[in-house]
Amino acid sequence: MVKSQLSLIKHKALSLCLSALIGLGTFAPLSRAEAGVDPWAAAAQALGVYAAYKSTLSSILAIGNDPVAQVSCRRQDIRANGRDRNNHDRAVVDEVMEQLVSKGEYALRVNSLPFIWEVNNSNEFNAACYPTNYISVNRALVRGLQGDPDELAAVLAHEMIHGLRQHSAHNYAKAAAQYYGMAFLNIDMGLMDWNKLTGLADYSIAKNVTLPSEYEADEGGFYLMSSAGFNPGGGAAAMYRMGHYLTYETRNVMEYQDPDPKLLEQENFNDHPDTGLREKKLADLMTAYGAGHVTVWGRQDVCIDGERLLTVDWTGDEFDNTAENAYYTAGALAKAFHDYDTIEEWQFRSDSHGNITCLEETRVNRVLQEFLRKTGTGGLLQKMVAKAYRLEKATGARVKMKLAEARRSQDLQQEKAEAVSAKPKEVKKLRENGDVYSDLGMGKEALFQLNRSLSATNQENPAENYTMRGRAKAILGDYEGALADADKGVDLDDKNVYNFLNRADVHRMRGEREAALADCERAKAVDGKNAVTYLLMAQIYEEMADREKALENYKELHRRKPKAFRRIPEEYLQEISPKDYKTLQKEKEEAKKAKAEAEAEDKK
Repeated sequence: MVKSQLSLIKHKALSLCLSALIGLGTFAPLSRAEAGVDPWAAAAQALGVYAAYKSTLSSILAIGNDPVAQVSCRRQDIRANGRDRNNHDRAVVDEVMEQLVSKGEYALRVNSLPFIWEVNNSNEFNAACYPTNYISVNRALVRGLQGDPDELAAVLAHEMIHGLRQHSAHNYAKAAAQYYGMAFLNIDMGLMDWNKLTGLADYSIAKNVTLPSEYEADEGGFYLMSSAGFNPGGGAAAMYRMGHYLTYETRNVMEYQDPDPKLLEQENFNDHPDTGLREKKLADLMTAYGAGHVTVWGRQDVCIDGERLLTVDWTGDEFDNTAENAYYTAGALAKAFHDYDTIEEWQFRSDSHGNITCLEETRVNRVLQEFLRKTGTGGLLQKMVAKAYRLEKATGARVKMKLAEARRSQDLQQEKAEAVSAKPKEVKKLRENGDVYSDLGMGKEALFQLNRSLSATNQENPAENYTMRGRAKAILGDYEGALADADKGVDLDDKNVYNFLNRADVHRMRGEREAALADCERAKAVDGKNAVTYLLMAQIYEEMADREKALENYKELHRRKPKAFRRIPEEYLQEISPKDYKTLQKEKEEAKKAKAEAEAEDKK
């Protein structure tokens, strides 16, 4: 069986209210210190601030590397907001996230988990990445962006960058340190009352901690979604659409964005940049991505090297989508300039109506091709592209673009190398997390983690890596690959009880119960005290309808691991330990009561 099986027996739902975890806003004001600053006291205060930062960071990073916490995040999100019942909403988010995860260029840190996601039923225009790399997507965001894949990709890639850079953990830790530091400052100097001090801390955190990470997520998200094959204009388009939604469509007063530019420019406590500013920055990134050739003027004119190619118009049914059309047209051009070194690769040709068009007929190029047809500017585009490539020889624009790309690639490869060269204990944690994912029935995530473990330079325990990967493959239905991995692991180390137990579970999932029991017997020969062996054997005998043998092994499990009684089915537990059976019934009643109270509270 799995090494983590009995460790999951008493896992409880984790409370991930991080403000409570780090104690934000709970520092009580203390009395003012005497005049003068004691150097030793000042040093102690500085160390206290640093300790608060390190302690908080360590705690949240540990949560972020726990699959059970990740699943708990998802469970709590859905419990609080409900699951979006619209199949199309979920399908488009799944498609976008799968493309980002599988085709995007990024590097997970060794203490980070693979991304999982869910679309909830919240009517707030938002998405969030938890420290566990669980991405929560609100239904209102999907609807607000009209289910547009490229705009969703921009937002979701932004959230992925938060996860990849571990922004939540670091920002919460910095916030804790700021509150702690300001509390000490007030003790020594007595500058202001506590409410004002808390407000100052909130403002400082929003502007100096959270805001910079939002800019970093916008930029990193742009390159991630572009590398995954989405339209590079999607980021600017999403910001325009977001600004429109928050100004004219939202029914949530807390989301409302005033259209008056003067009011927008006023200082506030917002920890996100203004959508107009974000739109401009993302449009500039799109221009740079296309070797500086493509720009959008006035949210409607698409230009190449400062000369207008065409003007787009409104094609939407419900709102003016001119700006989005401009960014998608420009984005397709920027992607082509980025991807192709010669004009021949653009595939200029005549379409069925005799108009000049170019590039492959894909979603990324659809808006460009539509407006080339409408405006009849395909021939002009061909001339402008030819001129642009000629100018590059003098300006060095392509060389500059490729140098910037090479620097980003080098940084990415360095991050990947650091993960591959992880320390043995970190590789062990990768394997253990994969094992937990298998326990949770999440075979895809388990396989991902175990492949990471097997690709590490420092193979801390390759035999267990193989047998555990075999179990993950079996969960996914790759039974042949599963047995091959499990056999290899046992061949590498036949003194490890868990190698036999993992292979036994592979045999069990293949329907080979006798072979599974044989491996359990071999496991007992290696370590007869291991309780997991008896749990697995009891479950197999249950499947074989051999109640006597099942009861015998459940009894042995209880004898060796009394606290594991929750793993024993009630019909057996009542006979094995009436006391524990009563405890279990009491827990079930308490859980049922708590659920009913929570549901009643939600209805208020």
